[in-house]
Amino acid sequence: MEFMPELDLHHPATVEDAIKAYADAPDGRYLAGGSDMLVNIRRGIEQPDTLVYLNGIPEMHGITDNGDHITIGGATILREVAESDLLGEHFTAVATAAGEVAGPSHREYGTLGGNLCLDTRCVFYNQSEWWRAANDYCLKYRGEICHVAPGGKKCFAAFSGDVAPALLIFDAEVEIAGPNNEGGRRRIPLAELYNNDGMDHLTLTKGELVVAVHIPKPQDGASSGYAKSRVRGSIDFPLAGVALRIAVAEGKITDLRVALTGISPLPFLAKGMEKFIGREPDQACLEDLRDRIRTQAKAMKTTMTPPHYRRRVAGGLAQKLAESIF
Repeated sequence: MEFMPELDLHHPATVEDAIKAYADAPDGRYLAGGSDMLVNIRRGIEQPDTLVYLNGIPEMHGITDNGDHITIGGATILREVAESDLLGEHFTAVATAAGEVAGPSHREYGTLGGNLCLDTRCVFYNQSEWWRAANDYCLKYRGEICHVAPGGKKCFAAFSGDVAPALLIFDAEVEIAGPNNEGGRRRIPLAELYNNDGMDHLTLTKGELVVAVHIPKPQDGASSGYAKSRVRGSIDFPLAGVALRIAVAEGKITDLRVALTGISPLPFLAKGMEKFIGREPDQACLEDLRDRIRTQAKAMKTTMTPPHYRRRVAGGLAQKLAESIF
């Protein structure tokens, strides 16, 4: 299938209307920018009968300074996130990551919420219907074998959103609305939005959507950045992406956080960063950082690029980001 099937399209004006429209649909999907979902629908990977379009909901747009934290609406386009002076001042990695998503035209309609809820990707999954059928499908869609790890029953399709790791290093929370939430809303740490399962990587229950993201302002004067490796620098998803936040006082590291994307079914914070606190950010320290990140970047063959390259490049990106800050 390489054409858009017939669909019902709803244009709700409020979050509550959107939830009701979704609940009334036999097989609905929330749609914001659609830069990834519409491609998947055309390929037959997703086959909804109803789309609930979120861009007409005022509450889900905009970037607001609330004093101690910043709120970004889930339907805010990525260009606005990338160009925000407010985010650039306090959360450089977030603005940078948004500006690295795909190409300029995609960032003009792709949204923050869509990037956070991006479907996982794999070279055996993101293909045309005839290609997947000829390969006897896969665990993630209609098949019984994971072509990445044929001996197992786990899907390793990789989460490839750029903005999630940048938000993770700032302890961001997501505001979620759904039909079963007490009071209509719940807030969870962003890390709790994800499962380590390529087939079921989001913890959202049926009918829930990400309304907004809340980011507490850092108080430690930390600097941050985001970088990724991709095949085509103008457009592609990350083969590996790294967000880094570091604070230094009197020549010593006082805080260090690193998060990765494009490596596994979920974006994640690297472990063991507390071991760098109290050290000088010299060459030996940054090489140790590189090696530690490399060991945690357990990439699988979900892209045409070998896993060992993606592991090495993840460590190299972390080292270069830290070097660029100093």
